[in-house]
Amino acid sequence: MKQWTKAFLILIFAIAFSSGTLKASSQEQETIKQLVILENTPEVKAEIENGEIQLQALHVYGDGHFKATSDSLTWHSKNKNVATVSQDGVVTVTGQNGRSWITVTDGHFTDEIAIHFKHGEPQIIKKKGKKYNIIDNAIHGMTINEKIGQMLMPDFRNWNGENVIEMLPEIEQIVKDYHLGGVILFAENVVTTEQTTRLVHAYQMASEKYGLLMTIDQEGGIVTRLQSGTHMPGNMALGATRSAEMAENVGNVIGAELQALGINMNLAPVLDVNNNPDNPVIGVRSFGESPELVADLGIGYIKGIQSNGVATTAKHFPGHGDTSVDSHLGLPEVPHDKERLLQVELYPFQQVMEADVDAIMTAHVTFPKIDDTTVISKKDGTEILLPATLSHKVLTGLMREEMGYDGVIITDALNMLAIADHFGSVDAVIRSVNAGTDIILMPVGLEEVVDGLLEAVENGEIAEERIEQSVKRILTLKLNRGVIKSENPVPVAELVQQAEEIVGQDAHKQTESAAANQSITLLKNEQVLPLQVQETEKIVVIGNTYISNLYEAISDYHENTELIVASSPLTNEQLNQLSDASAVIFGSYTFNVSGRAPTNPQMLLVNQLIQEIDAPVIGTAIRNPYDIMAFPEIDAYLAQYGFRDTSFSATAATIFGENNPTGKLPVTVPDLNGDVLFEYGAGLSY
Repeated sequence: MKQWTKAFLILIFAIAFSSGTLKASSQEQETIKQLVILENTPEVKAEIENGEIQLQALHVYGDGHFKATSDSLTWHSKNKNVATVSQDGVVTVTGQNGRSWITVTDGHFTDEIAIHFKHGEPQIIKKKGKKYNIIDNAIHGMTINEKIGQMLMPDFRNWNGENVIEMLPEIEQIVKDYHLGGVILFAENVVTTEQTTRLVHAYQMASEKYGLLMTIDQEGGIVTRLQSGTHMPGNMALGATRSAEMAENVGNVIGAELQALGINMNLAPVLDVNNNPDNPVIGVRSFGESPELVADLGIGYIKGIQSNGVATTAKHFPGHGDTSVDSHLGLPEVPHDKERLLQVELYPFQQVMEADVDAIMTAHVTFPKIDDTTVISKKDGTEILLPATLSHKVLTGLMREEMGYDGVIITDALNMLAIADHFGSVDAVIRSVNAGTDIILMPVGLEEVVDGLLEAVENGEIAEERIEQSVKRILTLKLNRGVIKSENPVPVAELVQQAEEIVGQDAHKQTESAAANQSITLLKNEQVLPLQVQETEKIVVIGNTYISNLYEAISDYHENTELIVASSPLTNEQLNQLSDASAVIFGSYTFNVSGRAPTNPQMLLVNQLIQEIDAPVIGTAIRNPYDIMAFPEIDAYLAQYGFRDTSFSATAATIFGENNPTGKLPVTVPDLNGDVLFEYGAGLSY
């Protein structure tokens, strides 16, 4: 059976929403109206892969809500020559031409679906009828509060000054009172595998009718939330490998570990095209500056995650790559016209739309050539352009109508200053919903926002039909990713055991190591590398940020290694410490323009080393490959694109010749005059 079908089953049974008994309560039993095979519903994408498909039965209740059911069911195939079915709903196609009706009954209700096989191609033939419109029927039975609740995705990072690592009664009540559709987790919430599994399970238990989208920003690299498990290299490292297969392998590991923890939606991958070296917020979170590379690796990454039944989110539409302002702190602008945007920024998004990405996240960035609408800032009363997150022309006109996307749209966090500074919390949410948003991520002031939305619906500022369109897309996503409440929950202890077997397993660590090794990019080598030193010769590692990690990785290969922690030019005493060094390894770390300026103390330090030390100086860009702009005369230079342990190990292995560098630069590195210092695709090997 395909891995995703197993993941689908585990996820459905893991979402435990009843009191913990194996059967629904007597009151619920009395209100059951239908038994429906999930794959009969028109919104669910059902495919037979490798001759098998896992079918799932749902009970539909009086008000239209539904639950997965598996207890006391009988499955039957009417033509076993064509297809057989196990008693847990797994259909296997025999390969013989013909048609078989697969039926399921709970002793009171019955449903069926057809499996057709002809000319070597198996097909699923759905039954039709009003009873299969379970999403429309569910929405019809919802209150307006329940509909709005499905669109809300707050965070509970802290509570009363303490990190939230277990369910609190106050949070449980909020989930119920506001009928929340989802929650986003942060590093403060996800400390260990067992703790994370129990917390996620508790959130799902708190949801009364519809499963929660439990989301996280597990991009890999510098944006890695999980504190346990496998810490994959980030997107630019993958861009350096030039391998869509590696991107898929990495996505598969991330997806498998999230699914094991019960986290069913990843707010990744970043599909911003990083063609601006001055970008302070995207940078190494991007696969690179080539739209084609970003699209190809993005599709591979998405396939890997989705193969585990976890939803994916492409971000930040229409593109945050060519900006020099961090939207967490200000309101950036991308000035390009539609033709340029279609060729560069929008290209990866169009490609992943066609590859069935689950959701797209908006950017708090202005695009005046798409929407030149101006509004008055509530921060200082000045006239500002409307950011994409709040723009009907961008989200509905461009994304939905021109680009043909009908999946879920989720805002970037609405507490970021690009929005919070200029718009009131309620105004921002109303604007985003009318623009076309489906999921409101991290609204500021949950009660205030809900009251504002209710009032906006009541006074006609937001049409209830507009809300229902979003709820339909959200429920469609939940059905397709198995986010369904269950009558037959798996005990949390069993879920913990499963998670601990999967998260951080050896095979995942091997993928992590392979990706890091293939990403290391050697941009300059004046016959210095691989480093040949005797045991008695001294190596000195110098730097500040994450420098102890680099030192430890180098020390694993060469015991006679010393560390100097410094972020500015060395004293004469420190320079004397280098007089007998056979090699000096400098670890640079920057994330913005000022960090790599030649006048920056860190860059003054490395240039001091180049000028005053006789031994070869080897530079390692711990994060940004652009660092060499400030010290082009260095003897050797490697880019590792991130600060995870595996990247440091890969750099050390490369310096000592154990790993032959094959990475290719995913961006162009200019010199300080704007000319090309290293071209896109540059990279040396031994």
